[in-house]
Amino acid sequence: MAALSLVSNAAAPPARASTPQEALDRLRAGNDNWVRGRARRPDASLPRREELARRQEPVAVVFTCIDSRVPPELVFDQGLGDLLVVRTAAHTHDSLVAGSLEYGPAELATRLLVVLGHQRCGAVSAAVQAFRSGDAPPGHLADVTEDLRPAYEEALGQGPAPEQLIEATVRAQTRQTVTRLRTDRLLRPLLAAGALEIVGGYYSLDTGAVAISR
Repeated sequence: MAALSLVSNAAAPPARASTPQEALDRLRAGNDNWVRGRARRPDASLPRREELARRQEPVAVVFTCIDSRVPPELVFDQGLGDLLVVRTAAHTHDSLVAGSLEYGPAELATRLLVVLGHQRCGAVSAAVQAFRSGDAPPGHLADVTEDLRPAYEEALGQGPAPEQLIEATVRAQTRQTVTRLRTDRLLRPLLAAGALEIVGGYYSLDTGAVAISR
């Protein structure tokens, strides 16, 4: 049996994005690879690891859910050192998360921040069920649920069919998170200068596609 090589044959990653649009185009191209089953699996070789040991120039920050089916590096076909990833249940947001999201744009000049919701989110499903039943979840799951209340109320106000309420809440949570981040004290000047863009995204578990909204 041939020995497995630890060195990737994938092409080296392209230079960092110099504009938000370049970063977004790169993620869109990577997601297209993922959807088509043609993922390049960008360089994760030993030389690449050594190259990154003293510096990093990530192309984007991705803020998404903890769901095991939504790994950003795979979804966007990116490699080692390409993404800064922050994950919480249903991308719920507090001051510690805010600081983590600020780091890339403020300290590393990362040009793009993507807030990525996804189809059939378990955290949102549990929250919607709790709101409808009036039964609070145990432990700190109750905190996650309460953080999702504004998104649930926005979705409920749209009058969706009952079977669409969960997806409507996911999309409302993404919109509200993007809006909140666009008013962030450190991020707002970067947005105004055109050095950063913050976008929302919705990942389909069925197709693997990410729909971007601005």
